[in-house]
Amino acid sequence: MWYSVCTKCDKISRIRAEGIVTEKLYERIILWPHHVSAKHPQRGKASYAAQFSPFAALAGYDGIVRETERYTEQRPELDDSEKMRIDFGLRIIIEHINEEKEISVTYFVPDKTKPGGSAVTVRGVLRKFEPQKGTLVFADGAEVPANDIISIDAEIINRCLFNGI
Repeated sequence: MWYSVCTKCDKISRIRAEGIVTEKLYERIILWPHHVSAKHPQRGKASYAAQFSPFAALAGYDGIVRETERYTEQRPELDDSEKMRIDFGLRIIIEHINEEKEISVTYFVPDKTKPGGSAVTVRGVLRKFEPQKGTLVFADGAEVPANDIISIDAEIINRCLFNGI
């Protein structure tokens, strides 16, 4: 079935499929100007966007997906020579702590929510070593657990290695 709008009286009349159709339904009114109410204020575009925006069907699901996507590294396994180099470096740095030389320490920070973690590098002047806590304390307040150190680099260590001390 097709519909037609009479141009004289604005009545909609049905015309059978075999009949001749002069105008389709709403063809004439599509060109009319948009109605603006004098009573009600128009809604802003942000309001329409909020109305048609997707909703979270499962509360917290997005957070779980983001957490799963977040990359964590496995704790590196150090061989005996690397452990000896770190131990030697720590002893040298602690012996020369008053010289206030800049050192670079990379250590492993375990992730709080999932297996693994990340390697963090701290550069700065070492202030003190706290044997009770087993931490290196830097001038800027950063604390590095000695058991989590992956690598340690300082000019004093390289000098002692070169001189054979």
